[in-house]
Amino acid sequence: MKQSRAEKVKLAFQSREQRAQCYIPPCEVDDGREKVNVYVEGYEDVAFWRSIFDHFDNPYLRFEISVPNREDLPKGKKVLMSMIPRSSEKMLLCVDSDFDYLFGDRTEQAKEICEAEFMFHTYTYATENYLCYAPSLHNVCVKATKNDSHIFDFVEFMAAYSRTIYPLFLWYAYSAQLSYESVFPLVDFKNAVRLGYLEIENNGADTIAWLERQVERKLARLEQENPRMAAEMPSFAEYLRGKGVEPELTYLFMHGHTLMDNVVMIVLNAVCDRLRQMSIAKINSSSKTGLPLKNEMSNYVNTLRSTRDVLLDNENYTSCPLYQKLKADIENYIQRTIEKILAEREGVKVKK
Repeated sequence: MKQSRAEKVKLAFQSREQRAQCYIPPCEVDDGREKVNVYVEGYEDVAFWRSIFDHFDNPYLRFEISVPNREDLPKGKKVLMSMIPRSSEKMLLCVDSDFDYLFGDRTEQAKEICEAEFMFHTYTYATENYLCYAPSLHNVCVKATKNDSHIFDFVEFMAAYSRTIYPLFLWYAYSAQLSYESVFPLVDFKNAVRLGYLEIENNGADTIAWLERQVERKLARLEQENPRMAAEMPSFAEYLRGKGVEPELTYLFMHGHTLMDNVVMIVLNAVCDRLRQMSIAKINSSSKTGLPLKNEMSNYVNTLRSTRDVLLDNENYTSCPLYQKLKADIENYIQRTIEKILAEREGVKVKK
């Protein structure tokens, strides 16, 4: 007898429930260390925070990174914020700072996040800003292309890029702080600071000049339409300077996905394409011919990696000053927690 669509759906749902009921999770390895659950915003954040906590391996604590463990599989910053009252030495929360580090006690959300004892935040806008740390980008090119030639100064270019967009960043951050996002919403900021291309010659000077013209037009319109906000911008800039926002470091505090997708990937793709072309030209100009030349080219091509994949695996951001702040926070937590564990093992009550 032929089953109806409704019956098939019902049977499939019942089968799924049966599988869920029968599922037995594997036993965890007991290595003698205290397990600490570390919850992050989404699946894409697991690898980043795993690499962070790998730097803090110790004989007492074992960190396990995951998204929140609930039946409805919730994710996101708001979900983790709702877990702050239940956070503890054994349950940590890790989030992107967004603007919360910069805003400090200027907004309720920022104050709650900055004061949460067992919540760590990136200090940069998001994890992507660390992955795009300028001094690490040459290594990304080398791993993707297997060519170590220095044909582009990423540090100099990102500093120039940051100085160029700095005035618009101030407007975007200030309007976000006041919840006046209609004045300068993310989509407008993104369109104003994205790169359409990169001229590698002169270290991208032509690209920066093009961007300057884009920024100046948008800035003039914002100042003309919002003169009162324009008058308050210098004091806001001074406040942000106290948080470490210098014009040449703006890229560390801007919207992370915009930085990665619309700036850094544009630059990396252009540089990596040139490096691959250089390597292929070198092989073609060699004395090899015929099958040996074909094999040499094949060997080179087989070593190439996706530039984006290499960037997503980038862990060379530990020299970033903002990472040092995050590192200090985690070190302080680990020291306090280990002291408590040792005291409890010795039967000594620890004062909070």
